[in-house]
Amino acid sequence: MRAMSERESTVGGDDADGRAAYLRAVREGYDELARVHREARTAVGEPGIDQVDAVARDLPDGARVLDAGCGSGVPVLSRFDLAFDVVGLDLSREQLERAHERSPTAGLAQGDMSALPFRDGAFDGLVALHSIIHVPRDAHPSVYREFHRVLAAGAPALVTTGTDAYEGGTPNWLGSGVEMHWSFPAAEETLAALRDAGFEVEEETRVPDEHGGGEFLFARVRA
Repeated sequence: MRAMSERESTVGGDDADGRAAYLRAVREGYDELARVHREARTAVGEPGIDQVDAVARDLPDGARVLDAGCGSGVPVLSRFDLAFDVVGLDLSREQLERAHERSPTAGLAQGDMSALPFRDGAFDGLVALHSIIHVPRDAHPSVYREFHRVLAAGAPALVTTGTDAYEGGTPNWLGSGVEMHWSFPAAEETLAALRDAGFEVEEETRVPDEHGGGEFLFARVRA
C-alpha cells in the first residue's frame, strides 16, 4: 500500500494531542468526502469480500455484529443487516448518516475504536474492514484490546490493514481535493498485537490493493 503516496503525513505523533489531531483530520476528511467516498465504494469491487463472507458464515442467524469503521455502510453493514443484529461504529457523522440511509434498521454509534462505547462481551462477531488503517499505528494495540473486550468468548472477527509499515497522507484522495491519512505497522507487528490482545489468529490472507499497488492483510481471528 505504500504506493498510495510518498508524502509523509503532517499530523500524528506519539503524544495524546498528536493522536487527537490525527483522528480529527481523518474525521473531518471523511465528513467532507462522504458522497464521493460512497460513490467510489459502490462503483468498484471490494478487496477481500470473500473473507468478510467467511465471517458471516461463521455466525448464527441473529448474531450481534460490530462493523468497526462502517463508513457509509458499504459493504459490511448493508451486507449483514438482514441476517444479523448489526451495529456500525464510525468517527464521521456524515458517513453514519449515509449508513442510516442505506441500512435504516442497523444500530449506529459515533466513536473511536480505541475506546469503544459498548459493554464487555456485547458482540458475537466483528469486522474492521479498511478502517484501522486510519488509526495512528501506536494506538493499534489498544484498538485490538478493545475489540477483544467487546467480543464474546470464541467470537470470530476480521481485521484488515497493510502488509508493510506506512504512515502518510494522500492530498487529493479519490479526486475529492481532500487529504486522507493512513498509519499502520508491518504485518508481523499486527499479528503479534492481535495475539497479545488475546486473539487466536486462524488465517491470514494477503490481497493485492488494486488502487494503491501494495497489499492488504486480512486476519481472521477468534476471541
